[in-house]
Amino acid sequence: MPSESAPVSLVIILPAYDEAGRIGPALDELFGYLHRRGEPGRDGAPVIELPERIHVLVVDDGSTDETVRLVRDRPEAGGSHTGATLEVLSVPHGGKGSAVRAGMLAADGDLIVFADADMATPPDQLPLMIDALGDHDVALGSRIQPDGSDMRASQPGYRRFLGRLFHVLASAWAAGPVRDTQCGFKGFTRAAAHDLFAAQQVTSIVFDVEIIYLARRRGYRIAIVPIRWTDRRGSRMRARPGLALRVAWDLFRIPLIHRHVQRRVAQRS
Repeated sequence: MPSESAPVSLVIILPAYDEAGRIGPALDELFGYLHRRGEPGRDGAPVIELPERIHVLVVDDGSTDETVRLVRDRPEAGGSHTGATLEVLSVPHGGKGSAVRAGMLAADGDLIVFADADMATPPDQLPLMIDALGDHDVALGSRIQPDGSDMRASQPGYRRFLGRLFHVLASAWAAGPVRDTQCGFKGFTRAAAHDLFAAQQVTSIVFDVEIIYLARRRGYRIAIVPIRWTDRRGSRMRARPGLALRVAWDLFRIPLIHRHVQRRVAQRS
C-alpha cells in the first residue's frame, strides 16, 4: 500500500524538439504559475499545495535549433528561483517517447509529471495531478470533461477523425477503458514511473498506450483526471503513410512484447 507521507518533491518533465519558437513563452507561463503557487487557477482550478521542492527538467530530444541555449540562459537554470529549479537533459534524437523515458528515469522526485513543452495544458492544472496522486500511483490527464464535452473539439477535423480511429483500435487492443490515451499530461509516483518507463520499448507517439497497458497489467491504481487544454498550433507531426504504418505496428506489438509482465502490488518509495 502507498505510504501516507506527503510528497515533498515534484519533477516536471518537458520533452522538447526544436521548440525555440515556443519554449520561452511556455517556461514564462510555467514559472509564473510556480511563483504564484497557492493562488487559484483559471476556471476555478483548485488551490492544492504543491510539493516544497519543484524541479523542471527539459529533455532536449536532439534539437537542431536554439532550444538548449534558450533554456540554459534562463535565470531559473542558475539555481533555485521562486522555489523551483530548471535543468536541461540532452539526449540523441529518438522521438517524444524516448525523451519522456529518459526524463522519467533520470527524475528522483516523489512525484513526476510530464507535460507538453508548449503548455497546451496550463500549469494551473498541476494541483489536479498532485491531488490524484495522493491515493493513486498513476494519473492520466483527459481532455474529455465529466459532462462528456471534449477539449479537442478545436482541433482540425482530420485530426479529430484520426484520433477517433486511433482510440477505437487502442481501446480494443491495449488501453481498455481509457478514453484519451494521447493527452500529453500524465503523472506518476516515483516507484511507478521508474518501473513502467524502465520497461517501455515503444518510442513513437504510441508510447502513451504502452505505458497505460503496462500500468493496467502491473495492477497500479490509475486515476483519470479531466483537465483544461488548448490546441496549440505548430506541431511537426504530419499524417503520412509511413507514420500510420509505424503507429499500427507499434500498437499491435504492445501486448506481444509485454505478454510475460506480471501483476504486482505497487508501492511508493
